[in-house]
Amino acid sequence: MTQHIGIAACSAEGAALCYRTICTEGAQPLGAAHAHPEVSMHTPSLAHTMSLIYQGDWRGVGEVMLDSARKLASVGADFLICPDNTIHQALPHVIARSPRPWLHIADAVMAEAKARGFSRVGLTGTKWLVEGPVYPKELVRPAAVEREEINRIIMDELVCGVFKPAAVRYFQDIMEKMKRAGCDAVVLGCTEIPLIMNDANSPLPTLDSTRLLARAALRRAVGR
Repeated sequence: MTQHIGIAACSAEGAALCYRTICTEGAQPLGAAHAHPEVSMHTPSLAHTMSLIYQGDWRGVGEVMLDSARKLASVGADFLICPDNTIHQALPHVIARSPRPWLHIADAVMAEAKARGFSRVGLTGTKWLVEGPVYPKELVRPAAVEREEINRIIMDELVCGVFKPAAVRYFQDIMEKMKRAGCDAVVLGCTEIPLIMNDANSPLPTLDSTRLLARAALRRAVGR
């Protein structure tokens, strides 16, 4: 028996990639074509979540996550994941009252960084993520002006399913600067970034937070 995965979604693009990864990669650990664990997803309005983030109301974001948790638990989810790095900042307000345990996206990413022997890692993502406590302080962050442009690309383009060559070039420039600063890998710390960046077009090896969370959920679901 596999465990039932509950996805507490935030943005559609990141959640869809995570969901798709679980479903398409489930066959390998389960040893049967088309096999994957049971998966349920709840997606509140992104506009509501963003209004709370713009106000700095992380407790309010936590309440949104708790609402998803309760609904997912009610349909049988055994544990929960959130394919959104930014709103993990609200997870401390959630854990104690959650009806089900959560896997933490940064734990999955940093475990992979350790397993691959990376010693100096860069971080890309929304301005709330790179300025917040979700990832370890020692990760290399973009400069302030770069954070604003990355945030604009994420919120105005990637979250809306808009993928432009100029955005790819901007991320490549940021990652090249990180490489020159001594980084040996970079976290794709917005779950939409892997839709335009990967090992093939990045100056640095990438740590794909979306797929790494999905794979961690698969391992949990199949008991590995």
